[in-house]
Amino acid sequence: MGDSLTRRQFLGTAAAGGALLAGKLGARPLMAGEGEGWPALPPVKIYRVYISGGGSWPKPSFDAPAAIAMFEKHLAEVERELGDIKFVGGEVVKSGAEAAKVAANLGDAAGVLVIHVSLGTWGQALAPIVKTGRPTAVFFQPFSGHEWVDALQWQKAGEKVLLLATSDYDEIARVVALMRVPARLRQTRIVLVGRADGTPPARSAEQVKEHLGADVVPVSVGRLTEAHKAVDPKAAETEADEWIRQAKKVVEPSRAEIVKSSRMYLAMKKIMAEERAQAISIHCLGGIPIATLGYPCLGFSKLDDLGLVGACQADMDCTLTSLIFAYAFGAPGFIANALFDTGKNAVLYAHCTAPTKMDGTAGERAPYTIRSHLEDNKGASLDVEMRVGQAVTCAKLVNLDTMLISTGKITEIPDIDDSGCRTAITVEVADVRKLMDNWLNVAKGRNYCVTVHRVVFYGDHLQSIKDLGALMGLKVAEEV
Repeated sequence: MGDSLTRRQFLGTAAAGGALLAGKLGARPLMAGEGEGWPALPPVKIYRVYISGGGSWPKPSFDAPAAIAMFEKHLAEVERELGDIKFVGGEVVKSGAEAAKVAANLGDAAGVLVIHVSLGTWGQALAPIVKTGRPTAVFFQPFSGHEWVDALQWQKAGEKVLLLATSDYDEIARVVALMRVPARLRQTRIVLVGRADGTPPARSAEQVKEHLGADVVPVSVGRLTEAHKAVDPKAAETEADEWIRQAKKVVEPSRAEIVKSSRMYLAMKKIMAEERAQAISIHCLGGIPIATLGYPCLGFSKLDDLGLVGACQADMDCTLTSLIFAYAFGAPGFIANALFDTGKNAVLYAHCTAPTKMDGTAGERAPYTIRSHLEDNKGASLDVEMRVGQAVTCAKLVNLDTMLISTGKITEIPDIDDSGCRTAITVEVADVRKLMDNWLNVAKGRNYCVTVHRVVFYGDHLQSIKDLGALMGLKVAEEV
């Protein structure tokens, strides 16, 4: 790079060779599961395009090739950091005609990253790419041009485009990580045992396929029962030993009950591997013979810890929510019932199954106790001690088009005197009464999966979910 380009003269460019969001982007989704029998998913292709119109901004002597070379170096780091992204393309376009050629040859790229280098095209080079309907992120740093106005207008008009107006190069990595989501959903297969629950669109396999691209694979209770019978007894014993060894203690369940639940996990795993599925959801309460199969609670937890998704009560809205967050952030969610406590300005979230690795597959395991399933005091379930002081995001995709979302902080593990469910957390929010007022604005009715369930994730992902909404054409409804 020549003397004509310096950090001071072109804000942020020198940061292109710097560190990425170390530890904040999450592990590659599903990578842990591959070693357990799941095949590797191919890298997600993102088409990169540079726009440089040859204008006088950021300055007459601006060295565009040198700036592009620095971006290329940074994108190579993004590939290494995310692990499952491959940048393709790389053309430099200066006109609408050149951009139209690129737009016609995007191939199987899942999205487009447009990096606006310098002024001069006045939006003409953006329009053909944005109009393809592919998720498109447009990166502008200060003084790279005024065409950000066009990107912002298209974003506000509902096009699948996101404006990144920033000098922070790490924003590229954050948003490219989000661009994995729609591609991964189209590669997703969800095993559904029994009837589906949730909002009407989410219960429809046809609508899930149409809106999100995921395949829902129906599996009978009979097939699950046969898979359970076929599990190697020694393998179930080994799995149970591992659960018991890592637990703080075991309270109600007998060893035989834990072995039964371990057989259930291995049966679910076998079916998922056969179906090449990334998620499983079971109509478990009243839908399967618990006395024979045991509860799937331990198995759901294990799958979540592996970077896959195990979702209870056949709640398809929560299943899809968990998949979206896993693909975007590499961390599992805690599907839970919500209860309000205005005296503490908080929401209590509780359920009888929860991941033990809420930070992701490479994170530390939270302490847990093996308990019975509280509603009938049978089977084996987990009481997971989540991290007090942790910022969390509570979310749920409803009707396949709207992401409900709120944020808060875990303030305590409530003393519930063995009431409700085994794993429980108290989450303080900005305004619990406002949250109550907004709670049923979208998902209404008497269906408890629809109205009561939310999924809790570690971290504040509000802005990233808003950005994902822009890229996928989803509505984002803040509940508080």
